[in-house]
Amino acid sequence: MNVLPRIGDVLVEQGWLSPEALEEGLEAQAENGERLGQVLVQQKKITEQELLNALALQLDLEVMESIDDKELRFDLVEQLPIQYLKKHEIFPFQSEDGTLRIAVNDPLDLEVLDDLRILFGQNEIRPVLVPAREILSAINRTYGQANDTAEQLMQDLGEEADSQHLFTELEVGEDLLDETSEAPIIKLVNHIFSQAVKSQASDIHIEPYQKHLQVRFRLDGVLHNVLSPPRRLHAAIVSRIKVMARLDIAEKRLPQDGRTEVKIGERLVDVRVSCLPTAFGERVVLRLLEKSGKLLSMEEIGLTAAALAEMKRLLHLSHGIILVTGPTGSGKTTTLYAALSSINSPDKNILTIEDPIEYQLDGIGQMQVNPKINLTFASGLRSMVRQDPDVILVGEIRDRETADIAIHAALTGHLVFSTLHTNDSASAVTRLTDMGIEPFLVSTAVQAIIAQRLVRLLCPHCKEAYEPEEAQWAELRSSREVAGPIFRADGCEKCLETGYRGRTGIYEFLLLSEAIKGLVLKTSDANQINKVARAEGMANLREDGINKVTEGRTTISEVLRVTQI
Repeated sequence: MNVLPRIGDVLVEQGWLSPEALEEGLEAQAENGERLGQVLVQQKKITEQELLNALALQLDLEVMESIDDKELRFDLVEQLPIQYLKKHEIFPFQSEDGTLRIAVNDPLDLEVLDDLRILFGQNEIRPVLVPAREILSAINRTYGQANDTAEQLMQDLGEEADSQHLFTELEVGEDLLDETSEAPIIKLVNHIFSQAVKSQASDIHIEPYQKHLQVRFRLDGVLHNVLSPPRRLHAAIVSRIKVMARLDIAEKRLPQDGRTEVKIGERLVDVRVSCLPTAFGERVVLRLLEKSGKLLSMEEIGLTAAALAEMKRLLHLSHGIILVTGPTGSGKTTTLYAALSSINSPDKNILTIEDPIEYQLDGIGQMQVNPKINLTFASGLRSMVRQDPDVILVGEIRDRETADIAIHAALTGHLVFSTLHTNDSASAVTRLTDMGIEPFLVSTAVQAIIAQRLVRLLCPHCKEAYEPEEAQWAELRSSREVAGPIFRADGCEKCLETGYRGRTGIYEFLLLSEAIKGLVLKTSDANQINKVARAEGMANLREDGINKVTEGRTTISEVLRVTQI
């Protein structure tokens, strides 16, 4: 009789888990009695996909990353209540020659598999391992909950939007995909949310014009038209969103800000709502922050090997200020969270003050700015330094008071991280001195200034090599003599015809050397500071972008788009 290999051994052999991490997982399993694989996923030592791949090797089963729409069979699932499918995380999707293929997340739940064998009268049940969130998505799509097209939903609304259901408040933890019996207008709003989350949009824009209504998603930093509902639905859509965010639906003349939380399948999304009155009605922008989203590590944000080594050195300083600069949406928060996560340990007291708190970090004390009770960056930071911190993150230095306190903290034994809105790293010095900070304090406290932007990554499925025109290279101020091919975006189903999937950072590291510190004492002129830094070997944003172009990761047009000043 063949003895199955242990799941922990499979994970270690495949390189998905270290022996040390396995020991820690076994200790935790001994305490709580749960299955080892689930313990390791909960501890974030492995991903769910890695666990499924290991189970597939252990049990000789097929594994799939997702279930395509063409695999959906309502005739196979209509005999089963949706609650049963979701509870057991199963989805039958193919029946042929007496064999039923069924997507499962737990192949060891033999009782459920036996029940299905009896129910369907099949000779053989063939489990296929699929991530839980993909099974849930397939269930919802098959039952029509996520598969109602926007056009169908708008047709269901008829000539008039049914307003009596608009004021139903969203229950905490309520899954939008479970709302099969909701009024069409609510289903339409839910559809917009679910499609935005599925597309990994960062923002939803609902924009009224004189004769039409436009819904746009921001994907990888660029807005795309996705839907044009009838103009008459504008008031109903906005009212529904206001109810969800607990805003005043009667107030249409003043801007309003609010927030809500929505659940899309297994994904919990924090939604920041901004309503702005315009000539043709209220314009609504929704910022989506997925709470279960994976935080990137320092190795994943796009730093070169040299920049990564320099960043790790900076993170182990005992005091000083490290500034990250760039416009809104340039990835500053992601970089700072990656930095904090890399030094987060039981022997450090790390505190942050943010506006807003975008992700909750285990082991780190995070404070939310609240101007209504006079909790500003400055007042919060002043109290924070009394909490014996080792590391402090200030979401943004907006005024002299905040800058003064941050610099004082940096000069009294604290490592301080913060952000400024400047176009390049050298301009941060000018901004601080313009705020009224003495040059000698800037040169003493500031250790490094990092400017950054985000560029879209080429879709690996459809990118195509080409020979750039001389004018493009001239605009980049770069020689066309480079190693390897240059790629451009094309577009396919995988990337929603955009040619891009995901984003990465490009960076400019200004280290305050003795020469630059001496220069800061004499002048805050950004051009002179930049000239000395370049002479010392600093690569600017555009040069880092060019490196990513020659690596085949992004395009010339992307680098030009984000580095034009």
